[in-house]
Amino acid sequence: MSELTVVVSRRFSAPAARVFEAWLDPDMLAKFMIPGTNMSVPKATADPRVGGEFEIMMQADDQEIPHRGIYKEISRHSRLVFTWDSPFSIAGSTVTLDFQEVADGTELTLTHVKFPSEESRDNHHAGWGKILETLDLSLSGAGAG
Repeated sequence: MSELTVVVSRRFSAPAARVFEAWLDPDMLAKFMIPGTNMSVPKATADPRVGGEFEIMMQADDQEIPHRGIYKEISRHSRLVFTWDSPFSIAGSTVTLDFQEVADGTELTLTHVKFPSEESRDNHHAGWGKILETLDLSLSGAGAG
């Protein structure tokens, strides 16, 4: 059986440096790591170095859903790789973000591998799509940074 994978791409009008750094900034993570309606992120932390950890506490109604990971690769403004540990993930679940400068901004390709089921993969595909949409809105609505 082939490994279950999600690939989601989105074009941002912001430069790659700005899009990239949002993924390492706990304040920005709290603004955009929202995979569904009626969800929020009351807590986000990040130690943005290879081997450093992050935590994103997503909340849906009164349920808290912890997400944690370890940064495996930080190639400033071009690639970010981290593990993904949540109640809905399995060992070895990894997210890779590739940032490509384009004429009008940045093309971001997110690749998430290893899911326990096709349903989980499909749910993550929708969630990551919503997260990238919310990141785009956060970047366009935020001040210079």
